[in-house]
Amino acid sequence: MTVSICITAGNDENFIRGLLDDIAVQDYPHRLTELVFVNNGSTDTTSTLMSSFARINKDFLRICIRSQEKSNDAYAFNTALSNAMGDIIILMDSRTRLESDFVSSCVAEIESGEDIVGGDLKYTSQSASLWSGALAVAAGHMLGSSEFILGKKACKKEYLSTLSNAAYRREVFVKVGGFNENLNLFEVNEIHCRMRKAGYKLASCRSIHTKKYSVGSLAELMNKCYFDGVWSALASSLSHGCMPRKSFVPLVFMIALIAAVVTAATGKFIWILLWGILYAIVGGIVAVDAMLYNGFNKTKFWLLVIFPIMHLCYGVGSLFGVIASVPWKLSRSHRANRKIRAVRCDVRNNTIG
Repeated sequence: MTVSICITAGNDENFIRGLLDDIAVQDYPHRLTELVFVNNGSTDTTSTLMSSFARINKDFLRICIRSQEKSNDAYAFNTALSNAMGDIIILMDSRTRLESDFVSSCVAEIESGEDIVGGDLKYTSQSASLWSGALAVAAGHMLGSSEFILGKKACKKEYLSTLSNAAYRREVFVKVGGFNENLNLFEVNEIHCRMRKAGYKLASCRSIHTKKYSVGSLAELMNKCYFDGVWSALASSLSHGCMPRKSFVPLVFMIALIAAVVTAATGKFIWILLWGILYAIVGGIVAVDAMLYNGFNKTKFWLLVIFPIMHLCYGVGSLFGVIASVPWKLSRSHRANRKIRAVRCDVRNNTIG
């Protein structure tokens, strides 16, 4: 089977080098592997690195480089899909790192009968500092952004609501079309929701492993959590069921906090006290679990501070997202639906002959 690896990158010169090195050593035959690079408005050396890789690595089936004005990830993924010709299409961004058997593991799972496969995603720090490591743990743990469940036992394969860095039979996109360009974030969740409604299952396989670079500072994490909160609410208003229930936990805590503060202003401090105790218990359990799961060191105590900040920023963002969802739905572009259908036609017509 031929494979199209689609990579989107925008001003990611510090990350894409590692991903290109990983692609060069994939054990799946390069003569069956197509690479589709989308340069998403980069002003650094990202485009040069793509071109250099294409010039040096002549053993791949095909290397396609497309450049576009800076846009959101949905637009970049659609550009990649419109140029992909393989039997299997893999989508990822440039902050990803791959094991050498990543592609071959994906192909093996699809050849076994699956339509959509992904695997274990772990966040890795941008530097060797313990603080950066704590940020990576926070980004990837429960009530952060992963599928972790407290006490969850690893199994060979399970079916989830969404996957990262997934591989798809090309027929999947022929049926459901492209990404919704109205969404600046969680476009993957939305298209996966459409795929599930179309009858497809998303298989998470323990034989497939990827890593993703986390944010580099607390300020970046706070900014990410706020906009994740905003767009999780907007994505949910656009496509009911595309976001997991845990995405709304910070919103519930934020509403409860506002209610507790209001009642405290009237002299009833019991509710804010109860809120604090409940949050301390839940947050403490999650933080301790993260410390134990990822290996304990003294810097991991910072998780007791990082988690509340994350949840506060996410909750505030979710609240603003809920408020903004009605005017946003009225103002969103209907061009996105036409683009979904156009990408479906492109994928249907693109084949390697």
